Amino acid sequence: MRYLLTLHMNPTLWDTLTDDQKNGVYEGHGHFTKLITDSGEMVGTKALAEPVETKTVRVKDGSTHVQNGAFIETEAFFCGFYLVDVETEARAVELAAMIPDAQYTAVEVRKVVHEG
Repeated sequence: MRYLLTLHMNPTLWDTLTDDQKNGVYEGHGHFTKLITDSGEMVGTKALAEPVETKTVRVKDGSTHVQNGAFIETEAFFCGFYLVDVETEARAVELAAMIPDAQYTAVEVRKVVHEG
């Protein structure tokens, strides 16, 4: 079963972390990526740009409208993900807890129900 483990960043919280804590998160991602690659559970991972670099597109009455910024204006934002292929949901939750960001913010575990 495939699960998307989504990461969310709160810049205000991130700014309160020490350099050692931030480096721990960065290094932790390297260790986590190696762990799930070595175990064969890694499908893919991506880090995303901050909302200020985002475009939100809407089509209304056949006209395309482009807005700078994220769809939802909130302090925390979707910043990346891991896509894993695991035997059980419990394993996906176990992996989510190993992601270093989980000690500072939430990691969402969502089952993939369709792939094109």
